[in-house]
Amino acid sequence: MLGGTEKVTGLMKAPQIDNYLGFMEISGTDMLNAFKRHVEHMGIEIKHEKVQNILNMGDYFGINAGTNIYEAKTIILATGHGKAKYMHGEKEYLGKGVGYCATCDGPLYKNKPVALISENEEGEEEANYLSEICSEVYYLPMYQGNYKLNDKVKLIKEKAEAIEGNEMKANLLRTTNNELKVDAVFIVRNVIPIGQLIEGLEIEEGSIKIDKNMAASMTGVFACGDCTGKPYQIAKAVGDGSTAALSAVKYLDLQNMK
Repeated sequence: MLGGTEKVTGLMKAPQIDNYLGFMEISGTDMLNAFKRHVEHMGIEIKHEKVQNILNMGDYFGINAGTNIYEAKTIILATGHGKAKYMHGEKEYLGKGVGYCATCDGPLYKNKPVALISENEEGEEEANYLSEICSEVYYLPMYQGNYKLNDKVKLIKEKAEAIEGNEMKANLLRTTNNELKVDAVFIVRNVIPIGQLIEGLEIEEGSIKIDKNMAASMTGVFACGDCTGKPYQIAKAVGDGSTAALSAVKYLDLQNMK
């Protein structure tokens, strides 16, 4: 199970939950820890790695998790509800100076100035890594915290407004009060947009379109929870997850029979 970090989940931030059967007046953190203990008791390994994208290779999927690549015959997506919108210029310059994985693409910008926009603490580690290879690193946090940054990283507490450039590549990050001349802009989000995570899935009203078996439009892909649409409730997500898991097992059984 590739689980990223619990620190960025909506459940972790909930002060009290009263609508999940059997758990009265429990905090989101305590409920998440209870779920985690259950998973550990079942012997399921959780890898705290952030998936950057998933490639459909035909008879299997290639999962890019930074420095690691995993292969799987079937995928269950449970990414949560993504609220973030693309910032101006982001999609236009994707792959042309805009990226989402500093450890993957950082070496391409050795001795060059870069910026990193982050919605959570994960970005601090990425920025520190970039500071060892890039000439300048600007860090723009979209959260409050005690930022653990190397001295080489320049903290910019301003809103990133637009990524600009020429026909070939991005070369400028416009903020509230500044214009940062950079060769690359990295963005770390809590929830990666589905279109960025895996191409080709049918989306309906901003959510992954699924059938009654939680199967998505791409063969071998299942989805559950908030990423499939309303209601955004824990009970609904858990039920979806159970159906998706059973459907994925059935899919694998059918594949093995061929």
